[in-house]
Amino acid sequence: MGVKGAFGRWSSYSLVLLCILGIYTTPAVSVKKENFKTCDQSGFCKRNRAYADTVTSTSGFKSPYTLEPASVKFDHGVLSGTVIKSLADGATVRLPLTVALFDSGVARVTLDEEKRKKGEIDLRHGSKARKERYNEAEKWAIVGGTKLSSGAAMKAVGKVATSVVYGPESKFEAIITHSPFAVEFRRDGETQIKFNDKAFMNFEHWRPKVEKPVVEKKEGEEAPPEDTTGEDESTWWDESFGGNTDSKPRGPEAVALDISFPGYEHVFGAAEHTGPLSLKETRGGDRKYSDPYRLYNSDVFEYEMDSPMTLYGSIPFVQAHKKDSTVGVLWLNAAETWIDVTKSTASANPLSLGIGAKTTTNTHWISESGLLDVFVFLGPKPQDVIGAYSELTGYTQLPQHFAIAYHQCRWNYVTDEDVMDVDRKFDKHRIPYDVIWLDIEYTHEKEYFTWDPMTFPDPLTMQKQLDGHERKLVYIIDPHIKNTDNYPVVDELKSKDLATHNKDDNIYEGWCWPGSSHWVDAFNPKAHDWWKTLFRYDKFKGTAKNSWLWNDMNEPSVFNGPETTMPKDNLHHGQWEHRDVHNLNGLTFVNATYNALLARDKEEEKHNVRPFVLTRSFYSGSQRMGAMWTGDNQAIWSHLEASIPMLLSLNIAGFPFAGADVGGFFGNPSKELLTRWYQAGAFYPFFRGHAHIDTRRREPYLAGEPYTGIITQALRLRYSLLPAWYTAFHEASTTGAPIIRPQYYVHPSDDKGFAIDDQFYVGSTGLLAKPVTVEGAESQELYLADKETYYDYFDFWAYEGPGKEKVAAPLNTIPLLMQGGHIIPRRDRPRRSSGLMKWDPFTLVVVIGHSGDAEGTLYLDDGESFDFQEGAYIHRKFAFSTAAGSLQSEDLTTAGTSTSKKVKAYLASMAQVHVEKVIIVGAPSAWQSKAKVQVSETASGSSSSATKDVPFEFVAKDGGKAAYAVVKNPGVAIGAGWKIQF
Repeated sequence: MGVKGAFGRWSSYSLVLLCILGIYTTPAVSVKKENFKTCDQSGFCKRNRAYADTVTSTSGFKSPYTLEPASVKFDHGVLSGTVIKSLADGATVRLPLTVALFDSGVARVTLDEEKRKKGEIDLRHGSKARKERYNEAEKWAIVGGTKLSSGAAMKAVGKVATSVVYGPESKFEAIITHSPFAVEFRRDGETQIKFNDKAFMNFEHWRPKVEKPVVEKKEGEEAPPEDTTGEDESTWWDESFGGNTDSKPRGPEAVALDISFPGYEHVFGAAEHTGPLSLKETRGGDRKYSDPYRLYNSDVFEYEMDSPMTLYGSIPFVQAHKKDSTVGVLWLNAAETWIDVTKSTASANPLSLGIGAKTTTNTHWISESGLLDVFVFLGPKPQDVIGAYSELTGYTQLPQHFAIAYHQCRWNYVTDEDVMDVDRKFDKHRIPYDVIWLDIEYTHEKEYFTWDPMTFPDPLTMQKQLDGHERKLVYIIDPHIKNTDNYPVVDELKSKDLATHNKDDNIYEGWCWPGSSHWVDAFNPKAHDWWKTLFRYDKFKGTAKNSWLWNDMNEPSVFNGPETTMPKDNLHHGQWEHRDVHNLNGLTFVNATYNALLARDKEEEKHNVRPFVLTRSFYSGSQRMGAMWTGDNQAIWSHLEASIPMLLSLNIAGFPFAGADVGGFFGNPSKELLTRWYQAGAFYPFFRGHAHIDTRRREPYLAGEPYTGIITQALRLRYSLLPAWYTAFHEASTTGAPIIRPQYYVHPSDDKGFAIDDQFYVGSTGLLAKPVTVEGAESQELYLADKETYYDYFDFWAYEGPGKEKVAAPLNTIPLLMQGGHIIPRRDRPRRSSGLMKWDPFTLVVVIGHSGDAEGTLYLDDGESFDFQEGAYIHRKFAFSTAAGSLQSEDLTTAGTSTSKKVKAYLASMAQVHVEKVIIVGAPSAWQSKAKVQVSETASGSSSSATKDVPFEFVAKDGGKAAYAVVKNPGVAIGAGWKIQF
């Protein structure tokens, strides 16, 4: 939900005021770009771009930054020193430097400003803001991986440079050049990343405002010419945009740095944007952007395609990739940030005519305030970089099992009877779903923690009906609290002083859905404590244990604020300005909600139920608390197409639990588009249908045939593959591995696939999907990167890589291939919800590759509690060998975790859950005469095994369709050790 087309029970004066202010009241037009800044309209961005231009165009330019050799010290993995900035007037500015080296192989470079750090500056306008540069981003974003390296050591100390070796087997090296200050990172002796190689580093130091004398013009004389010497100070001291003026009490304080990736043509990341996975150049020209990528969380409804414009979330993490090498950087800064991307190509030999040419990608990072704080990852594999980043910022949440199934939502289901009617109709049409959602209209006059007594008089009965089929309810609560009389929540917010303040340090008032509103300051620990009390069942009456949360509008969205958000000179807990923490705001609010759901009552706290929270705004670390979606998209083909690279970008940025509104939020999709979107959504990690209040109802059963039937098949495919999806989520929650994976991640040696972003693999399953995203398409061309056999998931048609293969894709078909060498777990019995599948048997699909072998894993737990952290789970590896003629199940659980009561109880509950079928795709022709196979199973806690014969069926190759075999009802327990001998 974002800016919406109707305002419910707003009073007439509120509606009139919003219209006067130019707030969007209909979804009839696309994004109003004029309401959001370009780089030229953002003072610090424009200044630093101009600085880069000056550096580039000035012959012999020398960076004014020098590291004092005498200041350099190294102790227990930390190099420290002082960088001196030399000014034109001969003065200097001291910038404390820290280079920290961690056991994980990650390096961190931090640069601060001594005067601000010591508070030796004066604030303008009598401001009560903090004087330091913001230094608490790591408090919210960083949770691990910062154990200092005991193996790091000084390699060389000289007048020109200082060198430190670190990382695995001391293969990494940081070379700090003293004058001009620069840092080069090497792996195995080869340069991978350079800081300040292009001399764009610019640290806007504090200086007092000097009032220029006003020269009066005498009558009859011309005005004196404007002084154009010196720096452009027009946006140093205040800045206006869209009728709002930013007071800037600390003056100019931007930080900027060029970061180069020598030899790397592709860079990925900087989520969230709508362009391709491989970032485009941003300095203008054919097929390039003219503006930098912007990271400034904003309510950009009906956003445009293929644009560097900011969106709802910011992850300032970028990876560079070339053949067999991945490196990356995390720019830890929560202020407004812009990233320019340029590329240069140089031939290895002037006579080589392009042979051996290497492309270098240069990035220029510019933030409005805060520290210069950069983490460096030297890989060399994609997973090395993503894994180390995830260790730092936290692995994605392992969600409750229901959360990875299908969610049904719209703005708004209008009554509790409406919700129950939709629930009954899903059952009537035998369409599975797990969650139904409520947007803001369920509340009493937009007052959160209330129910509208006219439309939702009996919410508990509604939730009881859902619970009967293991279904859940999600309701929305946003960070704006209605400013009105007789509303206890806002009374407490005010009396406890837990709201964000304005620049004068009084409670801030802005406008959002309720009209006049105040915003919870989730940076305040006391606000977190208070927030917990509001969700208790005895406080928020009408909520039940099968109800969960949706946090929207948490950028924060402020209808009458600059760029539809909060003024930058607002003040948060600790007197930090909003400019310093803006991109963190959404994370802090979700963090508060997540912890509030953990404490709804003592019984739930005792059972440790995993919360489910969806957020629209996010930052590095938000993945620890739940899911996100790509915001207010449109029901048009281009938005379906863009959803895939957007979600891939988020998956490689450590936030894999991501989705897009299926069907498009704004507008009415054609039945073909709706059908294709469900087919694509079945492969989103977060799978939710959603729609605007002004759209026609579009629940799947309303589409009519053949569309309803095709959509139902897509939903059933998702439910059938839930074991594979849950296993992928578990892997992501322990290693940071993406849930949907781009080509470069799976095939890091294949340079032909590095820029491909319209097809992807699902976890480690070998499933390769390429959803149809073009109107009227009847086929898809898939790129197979490796010399391997791929099989159509549905009919086992065989394709041979490497190369491109055309796959038929009429409307009732999803292009989905299985890569040889994998074993895919699934459950094939259709149910109304995933909770009803808990005790269903499994099917294992063994996909034989060129090697004759195949492997796969399965992870299971109770799907709701944290008991898995104590060992209450099943984790199996399935291994098939043609040479050995066997398929066996091996235990992957951690040794010594099977003794607790919780573990024993869980394993006992799963003892009767068995494998009902094994399908072997690409079965050897020698099996054709077999009628039976031998199955042996080892009982839990025993070394002996029981052996039996079970039926076996072989289906011969038919044209392009591979031969396959079926083991019927082997009857082995899914959690046991067993072996099938062919």
